[in-house]
Amino acid sequence: MTLVELVVVLAILAILSVTVAMALRDPIRAYVDTNRRGELADAADTALRRVARDVRLALPNSLRVTGAGPIYLELLLTKTGGRYRAQPDASGNGNPLDFSSSDSAFDTLGPAVTTSAQAIVANDILVVHNLFASTSAPSANAYTFNQAAYNCGAATPDSSNCNTARISGTAAGTLADETRISFDARRFPLASPGNRFQVVSGPVTYVCAPGAPDANGNGTGTLTRVSGYTIQLAQPTGSYTGSPSTALLAQNVTACEITYNPLVLTQSLGLLSMRVALTRGGETVNLHHAVHVNNIP
Repeated sequence: MTLVELVVVLAILAILSVTVAMALRDPIRAYVDTNRRGELADAADTALRRVARDVRLALPNSLRVTGAGPIYLELLLTKTGGRYRAQPDASGNGNPLDFSSSDSAFDTLGPAVTTSAQAIVANDILVVHNLFASTSAPSANAYTFNQAAYNCGAATPDSSNCNTARISGTAAGTLADETRISFDARRFPLASPGNRFQVVSGPVTYVCAPGAPDANGNGTGTLTRVSGYTIQLAQPTGSYTGSPSTALLAQNVTACEITYNPLVLTQSLGLLSMRVALTRGGETVNLHHAVHVNNIP
């Protein structure tokens, strides 16, 4: 093989390599783009479904939204609930919940759930007939739990405002297949039309803080979940008392919208609408999710 022949072969191979590279460039780019879009869509969908899961477990009439950027969505997360005994049985047995004076125990209709995630334990919060979440309506508002400023501490069991009490424990009820729930003495202001009660584990806040894309075209905002902090009537926005715990749900957030209408169908059904935009590599994925909220107390 002469030097000329070698040069010709190398030139032909170079031309073929460039041709193949040009032919494969667009399919490879399309694959990378599709993969990035799929990852963004999956991240947004997972985050919004996590929010929706908590919203469906929220105490009726406890959702509240404030802010524009960041946006704060707060709710009181229930772990279980049931129906309290409103009166003794035909033989005069059973411990009903008394609304005429302060009471410290009642029997449930049917046994309480005992699975680990839903078991009622000491320091859980008992709520009866929650109607409000606004700071302008402290009565029948579970956000006043244990706050002396609203006469909702253990020292004021006969306060007419408070619909919450700290649970101290559970035991077998008077009748078979019933559970007795004991709590700090409380005169609940309003009876539930359906004799319902809820057990709340604590408050949860979702913080959607969008951020503009950086030099690489990646969004700099986040969607986070905050839990473990102390309940307060004024909605917290960035500062949490107690022992808050923060979990990251999504990053690369460049835009988000959260709106809540508590009166879509009278007061029994609300609607939470959420939209989040995630940007990576200069490409943005928008995802919208709506959740119906049951507000029957």
